[in-house]
Amino acid sequence: MRVPILAVSGAFVLPFVVAQSSTSVEAAVSTVSPDSTAADANLFNYETLQLLPSDLDPLNDTMTAIFGFDNTTVSTSEKRSGSCKTFPGDLFWPAPALWDLFNLLLGGKLIKAVPIAAPCHNGPHYDAAKCNYIIANFANSDLHELDPTSMMSPLYQGLTCIPTTDPTLPCTQGGYPVYVVNATNVAQIQLAVNLARSLNIRLVVKNTGHDFSGKSGGAGALSVWTRNFNQIQYLPNYVDAGTGYKGKAFKAGSGVIARDIYAAAKKQGLLVVGGEGATVGVMGGYIQGGGHSPLGSVHGMAADQVLSMEVVTADGKFVTADSTQNSDLFWALRGGGGGTFGIVTSVTVKAYPDTQVTVVQFSFSTGGDVTAANFWKGVRAYFDYFVTFTDAGMYSYFWIFPFGETTFSMQPLFAPGLSSAETLAILEPWFTTLASLGIVIAPTTTTFNNFYDAWAAGFPQEGVANSGAIIGSRLWPRSLWDSKESLDAAFAAWKSSADAGLLLINFNIAPTAARGGNPTNAVVPAWRNTLMHAINAPGWAVDANVTTIKAARALLTSQQNVWKQAGTDGAYLGECDIEDPDFATSFFGVNYPRLLSIKKKYDPKGVFWVRTGVGSEGLAVQSTDTIHDENGKLCAV
Repeated sequence: MRVPILAVSGAFVLPFVVAQSSTSVEAAVSTVSPDSTAADANLFNYETLQLLPSDLDPLNDTMTAIFGFDNTTVSTSEKRSGSCKTFPGDLFWPAPALWDLFNLLLGGKLIKAVPIAAPCHNGPHYDAAKCNYIIANFANSDLHELDPTSMMSPLYQGLTCIPTTDPTLPCTQGGYPVYVVNATNVAQIQLAVNLARSLNIRLVVKNTGHDFSGKSGGAGALSVWTRNFNQIQYLPNYVDAGTGYKGKAFKAGSGVIARDIYAAAKKQGLLVVGGEGATVGVMGGYIQGGGHSPLGSVHGMAADQVLSMEVVTADGKFVTADSTQNSDLFWALRGGGGGTFGIVTSVTVKAYPDTQVTVVQFSFSTGGDVTAANFWKGVRAYFDYFVTFTDAGMYSYFWIFPFGETTFSMQPLFAPGLSSAETLAILEPWFTTLASLGIVIAPTTTTFNNFYDAWAAGFPQEGVANSGAIIGSRLWPRSLWDSKESLDAAFAAWKSSADAGLLLINFNIAPTAARGGNPTNAVVPAWRNTLMHAINAPGWAVDANVTTIKAARALLTSQQNVWKQAGTDGAYLGECDIEDPDFATSFFGVNYPRLLSIKKKYDPKGVFWVRTGVGSEGLAVQSTDTIHDENGKLCAV
């Protein structure tokens, strides 16, 4: 028989089938054939576990409508909830009974989110030993990657529950989601998407949480955690009928991190294009945002390598996106940004023959015999060789620390396909100039016979973003190197940020379309003409007051404007100024109108939303914090 269950804390009357006890409700999942995709690679085991309409037959019509696929154009939840996403405490926020049912349908994979630092605060989660471990390891990205909600940018959580030795300090949920689906199969993602869409709940996606702007979090949200999708399959003879590609490839789950896919490729004598961070989920938001790489000056962007994707769309359906099916979605997912068009479960990418790589590291600073004037002449001389270095396939990752003695640090210069002798021969003219300026360097130069070992030696594991810092970035086009006068002006604009006390994080890279195989994708076109991706980073002390933090935000805005006026052309959305007022132009360029059209086609109800993402203009987080973060309701503006 069918009986109603009345929620204690809400207005919903939630009926479902109770001819059996509620604890006997089974997971809503069916197994489909691994070859039920049209791509030239079978589904992974977890992708064969899908939600079918018949899996909801035990539920009554009300529950089927909540957890079922979307076939409507206007949802009743949108009418009920008004201008905001449904939020805890709202009239239509689901009662515990519905969350319990949801958990049963998920097979027990629903997590009630707890802030990662809760063990440091008085309350039910207090644990002194765990707190000490969290404090000792908080800067380690591994800690956050393995937590269902924590993000690598705690500032954008709202800093409402931070590690502390004072357990009396408050700890609240802030910008962390309320519930997390610890997804281990596609059906669980489909159920989460359907629930969020039907009840107008904010939905966010976390892979490893490396986004610098907090896009993997959201107050009052339901989160899908994709970290468990870490299967890797080598495909020695992949055929893409749409593009004509025939060759080696890897299919990897969207939770696969750089370290693991690189290791898998090494075993086959191959390499794949990905980022420098060891624990970055390179098959998730990284590749959907374009993905710059130490191999960029040889093989282009990470998004250029994608041959196929499997994805859950906003209607709850599981589809293949490639060059022949859902090709518009495929175009958008390669550069149009993560958490926007759907939830990707796996990606198939090209693989290339492995190669030797030379890694060079060194630094120099002002002080002693090195005057500030000569220091900057040495750095300016480096800019003269940007074209030469990238034409040789080089990628460099260099920092300017303008604190006390100003320091230039090469961390590292990465030269795929080149020996030590070849690399040093290319660097020799710059090094000669440094010596003439009295700048003494002691470069460490090592050649490795494969990409993986060079990458592991050259790039340290990324830490957690500083809670007292914000960033902005711009892409510096090759045209600025056309004349000494234009380059002098560009260099002066770039240097002005260091003069203002901002940390500079920079990449000499040239991921041209030709180097990426002339793909057709949504990567912001500015990347194709770039010679430098540069990041501004003002900061403040932990105990800084509101006035100081606002001044830092104003300084970043000012310096970003200086860089824009210097002729920079766009910005990388994965390492961006999250408050860029012209984000559509900066992050997407001329692709934005088409991206917005595709967004409206595949997600007409706005199930997926990330700040500064495609189609994000109509909503904003109602944050009252000094730095606008994810700590607040998501409402119409």
